[in-house]
Amino acid sequence: MEKSHKRLDVWQKSFTLAKSIYEVTGVFPPEEKYGLISQMRRAAVSIPSNIAEGAARQTNKDAIHFFVVA
Repeated sequence: MEKSHKRLDVWQKSFTLAKSIYEVTGVFPPEEKYGLISQMRRAAVSIPSNIAEGAARQTNKDAIHFFVVA
């Protein structure tokens, strides 16, 4: 059975964004590996992660918190 967050358009778009960020940062200079590349990738991954976490919450208040963070 598919997880509920994977059916959300916003999750699908944020997942696509994260994949794009990985592709774009793949051509950045090597000296950015632990700086800008790392920061951009972590930020991009946090969006779909927080959406998924919010979708799994039992109360609206908890879910909204994670959606706002995303």
